[in-house]
Amino acid sequence: MRRILLGSLLSLSAALYACGSETTSDRVPETSTGGKPPSTKPRVEARVVEARVVETLPHDPRAFTQGLVVHNGAFLESTGQNGQSELRRVNILSGKVLSKTPLGNEYFGEGMTVLNGKAYVLTWLTQRGFVFDVASLTQEDQFVYMGEGWGLTTDGTVLYMSNGTSVISVRDPGDFHLLSTIQVTRNGAPQSALNELEWIDGEIWANVWKTDEIVRIDPRTGAVTMVVDCSGIYPRADRTPQSDVLNGIAFDSTSKAIYVTGKNWPHVFQIELP
Repeated sequence: MRRILLGSLLSLSAALYACGSETTSDRVPETSTGGKPPSTKPRVEARVVEARVVETLPHDPRAFTQGLVVHNGAFLESTGQNGQSELRRVNILSGKVLSKTPLGNEYFGEGMTVLNGKAYVLTWLTQRGFVFDVASLTQEDQFVYMGEGWGLTTDGTVLYMSNGTSVISVRDPGDFHLLSTIQVTRNGAPQSALNELEWIDGEIWANVWKTDEIVRIDPRTGAVTMVVDCSGIYPRADRTPQSDVLNGIAFDSTSKAIYVTGKNWPHVFQIELP
């Protein structure tokens, strides 16, 4: 009986020693999926297409465009630069500024979107955003967030925000708290420099900063499904020294027209894809 008991104790001791000697390499990696290795997603190859110009419209070349939305037959546009940042209502055909509200000299305006009669406007480095009544352009509220603010859009329920990285954050429009994140990949690799955003027929379209590309993103997977090459719509040879990068995507859900422009560009272009 003692031999049996002694053998059991030795076996138990060996088992405890084996558990205590586990190395880091033996452990399941800790991840955001709750300790399980992340699942591998099928690689999606993004198709590249060239945008074609349908119509060329006037645009204020002094507008450092950050956000662009079609609302009630007009553009709403947010502009950047300290001391020049505004929320504007603009006539689509003439480019005339119909009304505007400044953000304040200390703020560098960024992306903007409209949801439930409210215009949400980000700022770049001050970690503060503003809520405006979309009809009067009067400020009604403000919200805070961590890090930089770049682009903003909505699917009609929640807000989607970019910060110049490959991650899009999904946020509650009530208090802007973080709901989830989307890791954006292009041909299997992270797609960084995501800027202005627009929701178009179930996809997120995003300007890629410092390029003439727009990427179309599946919000369920984060995969870039298509790259829209806009280099031909406003050729480099035609640009002025003041012209900055492509930025600004607007979608008219009624006519299905898609508009793009850039920072300090003299034109807004209605485009179509092949």
